Amino acid sequence: MSAMPTQSAQDAEKQVAARAAVALVKAGQVVGLGTGSTANYAVRFLAERVQGGLKIRGIPTSERTRDLAASLGIPMITLEDSPEIDIGIDGADEFDPHLNLIKGGGGALLREKIIASAARMFVIIADSGKQVPVLGKFPLPVEVIPLAEPVLKTRIAALGAKVKLRTYAYGNPFKTDEGHHIFDCEFGQIPDPASLARALSDMPGVVEHGLFIGMAKLVLVGKGSEVIEVRA
Repeated sequence: MSAMPTQSAQDAEKQVAARAAVALVKAGQVVGLGTGSTANYAVRFLAERVQGGLKIRGIPTSERTRDLAASLGIPMITLEDSPEIDIGIDGADEFDPHLNLIKGGGGALLREKIIASAARMFVIIADSGKQVPVLGKFPLPVEVIPLAEPVLKTRIAALGAKVKLRTYAYGNPFKTDEGHHIFDCEFGQIPDPASLARALSDMPGVVEHGLFIGMAKLVLVGKGSEVIEVRA
């Protein structure tokens, strides 16, 4: 595992990975548009291709992404218009050698997972610092119904996590696009992400969690000026 790239190097790696992913998009496709700093580059580069004549339609994973894509001239549709997505492009907070992911640092994990599940091909773009041997360095986001918070905080802590409610800078709870809250859960290393995913999904009041198991078909990693393809 390489050392974490500097901020400017990390940014350059995000861009080179995003360009490689956007190059996979073909005319006529429905494209799932991810959320976050890396995914924003993909949206911008896709918009360049659209301005150059590429005909595609996008389905966003957040209101932020919808606003960005629409402002850049990418035609937007919904899952009602097309329940199937040809290719989804998104970032990740971490990925392991089996392409299991932690996502949700940007707070859009629910919509991101729905879009990923509808995509025939789900492609992750990342800088080299996101590659880990075992998931868990990044706190795991868990989206919860506010009513259930006291119960869930105790139950998730019983699984070995340090649980913290995500808040805005001024102290109010962070709200997702669907009006839910997020627990950021520090588990340390997660040797069996599939088991943890099941345990969290079984808890009433958990809307979704940031473990994406077996969903990514390809990770494009920026490493310096190169792009490395990682497949499960």
